[in-house]
Amino acid sequence: MKQAPRKYANYIPIRELETVEDRLSPFQVYAELRDNTPVRYDEHRECWDVFRYEDVQYVLKNPKLFSSARDRANTSMLTTDPPKHKQLRDLVNQAFTPKAIESLAPRIQDIVDDLIGPYLSAGHMELIDELATPLPVIVIAELIGVPTTDRHKFKDWSDVLVKGARDDSEQAFQELMEEKKRNVQELHIYFTGIMEERRLQPQDDLISLLLAAEIEGQKLTTEEVVGFCILLLAAGNETTTNLITNAVRILSEQPELQRELREHPERITAAIEETLRFYPPIVAIGRVAKETVELNGQTIQAGEQVISWVGSANRDKGQFERAEEFVSDRKPNRHMGFGFGIHFCLGAPLARLEARVVLHTLLQHMEHIQLVPGTVLQPIQSAFVFGVKQYPIQFEGILSNS
Repeated sequence: MKQAPRKYANYIPIRELETVEDRLSPFQVYAELRDNTPVRYDEHRECWDVFRYEDVQYVLKNPKLFSSARDRANTSMLTTDPPKHKQLRDLVNQAFTPKAIESLAPRIQDIVDDLIGPYLSAGHMELIDELATPLPVIVIAELIGVPTTDRHKFKDWSDVLVKGARDDSEQAFQELMEEKKRNVQELHIYFTGIMEERRLQPQDDLISLLLAAEIEGQKLTTEEVVGFCILLLAAGNETTTNLITNAVRILSEQPELQRELREHPERITAAIEETLRFYPPIVAIGRVAKETVELNGQTIQAGEQVISWVGSANRDKGQFERAEEFVSDRKPNRHMGFGFGIHFCLGAPLARLEARVVLHTLLQHMEHIQLVPGTVLQPIQSAFVFGVKQYPIQFEGILSNS
């Protein structure tokens, strides 16, 4: 079989995750790789895999050695290095200050109430389709400044942005790349249209902010604005959807945790951090070596791709006591569920806020939350996203608080 070019490494699952069961719970596989081959070269995917916490952190905190630059059709902070990265990040940070994010809490609460309201008396709902997907889409759409009526388009675009190949054949890779290319073209047309409207009539939204901003006397290019919007769409929507779903999955797998958090809602924030460690929305992050470097006894050549497995690092026993257990009040909790270093997820405060509001609201209105019996879970088709396609839940309503 023809080997996959390096540019595909981010979209190819590691061969050890062969079964659906492995992909639904890959952590034992990660543990074996972490113990036996902490830094290894995969000839099939033509890339390096890094599994231990210390090594993953080293890769992610050294952009001078491990670049984020990619040969992609869109330009964003995710695929740029300093100093351009810092300039872009400082600019958009204006809209993501802790105060600005916290001010969204009442609006997020209203959206959550509206989304779950119709299902409380029914005693069941499809968590992903009816809550975990629409919530971040609505929030991001309002922040960027696009109609929430387009949220179904946003969902389709988000799915393609994080999608992996259906198998490891060359044909599957080529089909995926063509689909991603068409996807980005559609997004470019869509956001360019919104930008033209804002140039004529600025509003209180992110696109207007980006169009008005200057870095060292220069306006952002259309590519940079579009790139940021695409980044928000992919990272903001998919990550938050999977954080919420993974948190509820843990609640259903550990019913005693529901009672604990319902009785002690002040612990929800710490439980969300432990969710990011235990079931992180993103399990792998790609980089490219800028020069030849030695890592844990292995020599990585300049130009080779390096995949940092944060999903493995978060279960490293050398860093976390009781690493394979969900410890709801774990402190300290130096997980890398939102990445690490200069590319630490810009939208992390927003994702945390949305997850906090959702868990608090569900626990306030529902008890005995569980996966609908007989449900066969299917993992998301992605090499670096950890989540499931559907998660139907059933519960008993708490009428006294409804």
